[in-house]
Amino acid sequence: MDRENVLVAEPEPSEQPAHALPEPPRGFIAEWAVTIILLLFGTTNLVQAFVIPTGSMEDTLLIGDHLLVDKLAYSPAGAISKRILPYSDVKRGDIIVFRYPVDIQQTFVKRCIGVPGDRIKLVEKRLILNGHAANEPYVYHKTEYIDSYRDNFPSEPNVHVADAAGDMLNNHVLDGEVVVPPGFYFAMGDNRDSSLDSRYWGFVPGANIVGKPLIIYWSYDATTEALSGPMISIDHLLDLVQHFPSKTRWGRTFRLVRGYPLK
Repeated sequence: MDRENVLVAEPEPSEQPAHALPEPPRGFIAEWAVTIILLLFGTTNLVQAFVIPTGSMEDTLLIGDHLLVDKLAYSPAGAISKRILPYSDVKRGDIIVFRYPVDIQQTFVKRCIGVPGDRIKLVEKRLILNGHAANEPYVYHKTEYIDSYRDNFPSEPNVHVADAAGDMLNNHVLDGEVVVPPGFYFAMGDNRDSSLDSRYWGFVPGANIVGKPLIIYWSYDATTEALSGPMISIDHLLDLVQHFPSKTRWGRTFRLVRGYPLK
């Protein structure tokens, strides 16, 4: 039996003419309106189901959260469609779904920390963004110790990093800060101490971004092992039959997934 897709986040827009009206922000009512439209009329071209198998985005997203991902959120807007659907650019603080740059057959979900031109570094776990300490209420630290690379970034890696991360460290660090190049984004997990992210495999190409999580339509207390395979295991099916009411996290059902305005 097939399962949902398993999640394991463009160049800067040109300036608008002076007479152009600013695009309205996507608010709470718009979020729900788009949710209802996609639920009623969505196909895999509009919305796609994913399941979270790891804890890299705790406590924002939990292992066993089943998501619907809005695949239109960052699509290029046409002359007519931009007036119907609230398209937007990827912003700092958005939670994004993207094809893993090292293996595009895998799909990851992380938080966008940096957009093109941003300067990023970590000092003893604290994010310094464009020269200022960032407020990150969503961040979760599982460990108290300081890792020389993970928590003081960029620095000399003490673990193996992907070739793209090596290129990032060698060619995109200026005055001790990573500088995000045009057309790319820097992403990290909210579970900052246990996240395989841009620190280890480099920037996210804009072309890899699939969309943004829209809503948690179901959340079930399961293990990473139960959710990581391409097929639903017999053990997981038996667990669902026996424990569906007690292991369903009812309080997370139909919860909207929102970004945080990171500055």
